[in-house]
Amino acid sequence: MNTLRIGLIGFGQRARLAEELLRDGNDAVVTAVCDPSERGQAAARERYPEALVTDSLDELLASQVDAVMVFTPDDLHAAPVIAALEAGKAVFSEKPLAISVEDTDRILATAMRTGSRLYVGHNMRHMPVITLMKRLIDEGSIGEVKAIWCRHFVGHGGDYYFKDWHADRSRTTGLLLQKGAHDLDVIHWLAGAYTRTVAAMGENAVYSQIQDRRDRSNERMGDWFSLENWPPTELTGLHPVIDVEDLSQVNMRLANGVLANYEQCHFTPDYWRNYTVIGTSGRIENFGDDAGEKVGLWDHRHRGYAAPDREFEIPAEEGGHGGGDSLLVKEFLRFVREGGVTSTNPVAAREAVATGVLATQSLRGDGSALTVPELPAELVEYFERGQA
Repeated sequence: MNTLRIGLIGFGQRARLAEELLRDGNDAVVTAVCDPSERGQAAARERYPEALVTDSLDELLASQVDAVMVFTPDDLHAAPVIAALEAGKAVFSEKPLAISVEDTDRILATAMRTGSRLYVGHNMRHMPVITLMKRLIDEGSIGEVKAIWCRHFVGHGGDYYFKDWHADRSRTTGLLLQKGAHDLDVIHWLAGAYTRTVAAMGENAVYSQIQDRRDRSNERMGDWFSLENWPPTELTGLHPVIDVEDLSQVNMRLANGVLANYEQCHFTPDYWRNYTVIGTSGRIENFGDDAGEKVGLWDHRHRGYAAPDREFEIPAEEGGHGGGDSLLVKEFLRFVREGGVTSTNPVAAREAVATGVLATQSLRGDGSALTVPELPAELVEYFERGQA
């Protein structure tokens, strides 16, 4: 296969990931774009003047594309992903794969039945801060992992998630899934197992109290985002429907016995993730998650607070998300051409969705522990061996 012909389904905020296709060595070109909105179509024509631009998914799939990348809102992932798989196309789906366990399982079953290649955009598995921590764990630097704690300070939460469709649970299920899917997947990866039991609590502590609302369906996040939008209690122009939580936490027991916790807040002044991984002979923790910041390792006993025994600088890579976006797209293109095992797989994506969905059910119930349903063994085996 020579130059790969890529179709984009959805041309909104996240479609900027398609720019990574154009890096040297990728040998890929966008030949078709499907978007229902006039704004999306106009932007696509401007950016890709040689491409077919249409509002018809059928037309895009019939246009001889080799693969598609799905960038629609979360609740609109399943239908085009399944249609593309049925059409025999390799598919890249943005995370989360879907907003219900039923839809994720339907997508995986379709991919196995058709043999069409399915890849999910969990780019954090390529982020240098995460790959550095994974390497330290795999090298045995902290012994056997027993606990993982993640605090997620979503400092841009008001602008990113409470002024458009993200604030409506019918479009996302909730932000423990929509925003948390990345971190839940990383926890699973670092721990080496998937969640089997969850218990969660949360509420909308700030944004549901703000009465200044408006319909922004013709706008995009770049139209309103500003670091000057502060403090959170004084934000204006929020989405008319706000029924997702802006503060939440979930406790998890993984299949291998690791205990994990994920905490998410959408009104912090800073924006980053803090992971602590504790093993039988030490712990690691990141301080910042960008290039040049540090991961600390403690592997000696100390009387009280102590600086890390060793520090490791987070390396720089080209591209968004610390270089994760570039590496993600490069791996997707390799997978389209050659198949084989990838750093993430649809089972991992499904387990992140299932954990987020069940956590949200617990959160909106009485906080009781719930069991995450398991996939049929034949699906797990198919995807673990690289969809061969």
